Amino acid sequence: MKTQKRKKAIIALKKAYSHLHNVIAMAEDDAYCVDVMQQNLSVIGLLKSAHQGFMENHLNTCFKNAMASKNEKLKQKMVDEILTVSKFVNK
Repeated sequence: MKTQKRKKAIIALKKAYSHLHNVIAMAEDDAYCVDVMQQNLSVIGLLKSAHQGFMENHLNTCFKNAMASKNEKLKQKMVDEILTVSKFVNK
């Protein structure tokens, strides 16, 4: 079952996907650079929103369940995964 955060993240991804086609068309049609950049930032914002939704969903489901278990390897794996993903957010 999908959580509300996950559903919202999927909607944001679909909007970004659709919007990106428009940004590409603008760039191909030689639209004004600042207009293209503004629309591109809009797509980036949607992608960041989707990422945040997936992160919240993961922390409240998979991660939470792993931390409640007695499986130390699973706990460490989950922590390592979050750290790996977090490194990419700031790049």
